Amino acid sequence: MPYYIYHVTDFPFRQLKKLEQHDVYRDASARVKQLRIELVVGSPTMIKMIHAETEFDAEDLLNQIRDPAPELGDD
Repeated sequence: MPYYIYHVTDFPFRQLKKLEQHDVYRDASARVKQLRIELVVGSPTMIKMIHAETEFDAEDLLNQIRDPAPELGDD
């Protein structure tokens, strides 16, 4: 399964723009780190990497609303 790299903007509504696709995790991870360094400080834009079978599946996963991770002490 490939690794997809997306440019994600949440305001005024969620927009996804596919930037790249890589077959090897190491290459995708290095590229994501480079793109995040290039972002302007305070920018509402995020760079996200997602592992999915197809581009459609990647966008579906990126659009899903996830519950926040539990904090220390939560039961």
